[in-house]
Amino acid sequence: MGKLENKVAIITGATSGMGLETAKLFLKEGAKVVLTGRNQEKLDALEHELSGRYLLFKAEASSVSDSQKLVQTTVDTFGNIDVLFLNAGIFRLETIDGITEEIFDEVHNINVRGPVFTVKAASNHLNEGASIIFNTSVVNVKGFGGMAAYASSKAALRSLTRTFAAEFGSKGIRVNAIAPGPIDTPIYRKHNVPQENIDAMASSFPSLVSLGRFGNSEEIASTALFLASSDSSYITGAEIPVDGGFAQV
Repeated sequence: MGKLENKVAIITGATSGMGLETAKLFLKEGAKVVLTGRNQEKLDALEHELSGRYLLFKAEASSVSDSQKLVQTTVDTFGNIDVLFLNAGIFRLETIDGITEEIFDEVHNINVRGPVFTVKAASNHLNEGASIIFNTSVVNVKGFGGMAAYASSKAALRSLTRTFAAEFGSKGIRVNAIAPGPIDTPIYRKHNVPQENIDAMASSFPSLVSLGRFGNSEEIASTALFLASSDSSYITGAEIPVDGGFAQV
């Protein structure tokens, strides 16, 4: 029997990278998984990659109405929710002279507003012992120029992890976060700056990491499985860095 046998899990932003690898692992461990993405073609393409009981749901991460529909469809299809992995996010790199209201709002709407109201939509449908997992980042504790919007959004999620852990604790629901460091993930290809700038930034990361390499999406997925399962039954309000020592040493 898998660690998530017959559990119902929602994973946002699951068409690639960390979200997709987590969905595959959850399915392997017996969960019924709802995967979201904003691109219908990418969702349709997953039909050839996934096996098990799953549902593909088109949703814009910042849309409150989409979150409400997502939760209702999940409950109607599979029943109440055991795992909510709020993985969807957007990366933007702008120094203070380049940041705009539009960029700031876009990042915070997707990275913060969306997760908050997805939790709200799901709150009355979470089983006792359920697990809520936020995807934060080590940039919420380590400063990098050009990341005012992105890093502040991730710091907000870290704070929300503590707030919701306090709110949901009496219901036996755990709330934790995963803080990835330099992970080889498609998010670095979804940005608003020249590719050479991203390449230069990325090339410097391994020398700053104690383990001397990028992490991979499978390493995030295994951490998400730990937090989703009963293996972490007495952990709540915590953030687990998966960063090769990047922000720790």
